[in-house]
Order: sequence, then C-alpha cells, then structure tokens
Amino acid sequence: MIGRLRHWQRRAWHDRSKAARVELQSVIVTHCTLWLFSLSWLMLPLLSGLHPGPMPRLLGGLLLLLGALQCTVANRRVRPVLDHYLGRAELPPRALRAPAGLLMLGLAPLVVLDLLDAAPAFTVRLILGATLMPFGMLYALVVPLRVFLRQTAVLTAVLAVVLGLARLDGMAALESAAMVVFVGLFCLLTSRCGAWTLSVLWEAERARDVEAQLAVAEERLRFGRDLHDVLGRNLAVIALKSELAVQLARRGRPEAVEQMIEVQRLAQESQHEVREVVRGYREADLGKELAGAQGVLTAAGVECTVSGSAVGLPAPVQSALGWVVREAATNVLRHGDARHCAVTLKIKEERAVLSVENDGAPRSGPGPGSGLTGLRERLSKVDGTLRAGPDGQGSFRLTAEVPLSPVDPFAPPRTVSEVTP
Repeated sequence: MIGRLRHWQRRAWHDRSKAARVELQSVIVTHCTLWLFSLSWLMLPLLSGLHPGPMPRLLGGLLLLLGALQCTVANRRVRPVLDHYLGRAELPPRALRAPAGLLMLGLAPLVVLDLLDAAPAFTVRLILGATLMPFGMLYALVVPLRVFLRQTAVLTAVLAVVLGLARLDGMAALESAAMVVFVGLFCLLTSRCGAWTLSVLWEAERARDVEAQLAVAEERLRFGRDLHDVLGRNLAVIALKSELAVQLARRGRPEAVEQMIEVQRLAQESQHEVREVVRGYREADLGKELAGAQGVLTAAGVECTVSGSAVGLPAPVQSALGWVVREAATNVLRHGDARHCAVTLKIKEERAVLSVENDGAPRSGPGPGSGLTGLRERLSKVDGTLRAGPDGQGSFRLTAEVPLSPVDPFAPPRTVSEVTP
C-alpha cells in the first residue's frame, strides 16, 4: 500500500514540471474554494437561520440540493475552462449552459424565501453569495474582463431591484448589490488572477525552452562557421591543384607528382585542423562545469555542495568528467525533486572518481538513447566507466571513473611506423 502511494505521488507530483505543479495546485484550490463557500455560506445559514415551518425547510433543502449540484457541475468545468483561458483548447459552446441553468434555478427559491420572509436578511445575502460563486468563478475565465464587469453590473442592478422589492426595503437592495459586487470581485481575484499567473508561468517556461533551443542553434552555427573557415580555403586549393595535376598527368609532365604531393599535404593539414575544431567543441573545463552546476542548482533551490578540485587533471579527463557534470546537473533539474545535491571529485588508485548524489530519485531509470547512455559511450572512449541509479533510500547516485592517463579520442591515428619498432 505504501509503495502504491509513493508511486502515485511520484507520478502525480514529482514527475511534473514546476509549472505543472503550480497548475495542479491551483486547480485543487479552486475545487476546494467552491465547496468551502457552499458549506460556509449556504449550509450553515440554512441550518441555523431559517424560520420554523415546512415551507422554509422545503426551500432550504432545495437550495442545499441545488448548491451541491452547482459545485459538482462547476468542478467538472474547471479544467476545460482553464484550458480555454490558457489557449490550449476551445471551450464547447454549451459548456456553461448547465452552470447558468443551475444558477437561475438557485436564484428562484432564494427570491421566494425572501418574499415569504422565511429567513433573516443576512442569511439571504449569504445564500445569494453562495449561489453566485460557482458560476462566477467559471464565467470570469470565459469572457473578457470588460464583459465580465459589465455583466456583473447588470446582474447587480437586477438582483438589487428584485430583492429590494421583495422586502420593500432600500437597505436590503443595497446589501444585495454589495454582495453581488463582492462575489464578482472575489471571482476575479481568485479565478482570473490565478489563471493569469499560470499563463505568465507557462509563458516563462516556453521562453526557457526557446532560449535553450536558440542556444543550441547558435552553437551549431558557430561550429558550422568554424568548419567552413577551416575547410573552405583548403578544399578550394585542393580542388585547383587536383585539376592542375590531372592536366599535367595527361600531358605526361613530371610536375603532376609534385602537385599530388601538395594535395596530400593539404588534406592531412585539413584533417588535423578539423580534429582541433572538434576537440575545442567537445572538450569541457571541469572546474568551470563544477562551478556552473553549483550555481545553476543553487538558483533552482537545490542546496549543492562541491568537494574536490580539478586542478592538475589531464585535459581528456577534465573533458570527459565535465560532460558528466553537465548531464548530472540536467537530470537533477529535470527528472527529480531534489533538495540537496552533493558533488564529490577525488583521486583513487590512479583514477579520477566523480560522484553526484541527490535526494530526488526519478521514478524510473534512463532508457536506451538517454543522456546517460550517451555518457557511457563517451566515457568508454577514454577507458572510463559510469554507474547510475537509485540507492534504495530515496537518493539517486551517479559515479564516473576515468583513468588519469586515458586514451585521447581526438588524437590522430598512429601510422604503422609508430606502432611497430
């Protein structure tokens, strides 16, 4: 049973993004608000404020039944109305017909209750607020703000006149108008303002995604520009010299051999320059990556501690472990709900050991093609190993080991003379 509860908790909460969590919390608060006001503004006054007699009791029971139906129907419309406000989906044309119909049905026995003077004036005003609340919280998200304010003003005038005439009391009309205005403003503050906050939060979430995509695109453009600068001139010269060598060879000129030797030299030089570009693109400074990961995690609300120094480690080791730090920090932010993260770097038996442990273990481990799989492939090129997974105590631990004298994956291949003595 406890395992199922933990599974549900991770699926319903931990596996959601921060924006999705805020949205889920807002929806739950809206559901609770609807029922809370119905219980406090409707049920309690009806149970204690009705005058004795069968007719007041009948009207009170009818109002309780209609109030429960209003809350039930409104709860079922909260998610579609919110999706409509956030621009995710179109709201069906008949979505608010049932809430509007229940509102009209709820106002009818209220007016009769006031006409019969079967309840104190204060009780009638509370019942009025509880009757308007479910529909108002939905309607505030469907129509523009000006339309909502205009419709609220019209409804205020109508109900003030009707309930004022029911008791032939100007103060009753003023109290009814004040209650309608209060409910309208309350719906705007709770429902519309909350939905507007969600829209801003989701917009910021999308902006971060776009920013990340632009950063990747910019880096690709930079890499492509570097390759063009390196290869463009050499390839043009190779093409010209190859064409010249062909013409010389057709004429039987011995200079064709010299031209092909020059082509070979240019090709080898281009190959070396491409390796240098790729080396600069793929290498990562471990010290900067550790400091950057600590700063990013701290800014995200994760208490991050870093122990150990990358000073003196070979460049290939720093490059490989730097990518491990990048991926580990990304996993902590995206796949877990960590509050604490510890990064440890130490030297053990001529091997650099990097350990990243956090207390927000994901629901499941990475599948094929994930970032960790790519790290294993990258580390294997420098004779390194990677272990990652939950430790069974709610923490996720990632450990990478790289020998201090790893094979340089970007080094040029050795010739036969270099291999054999």
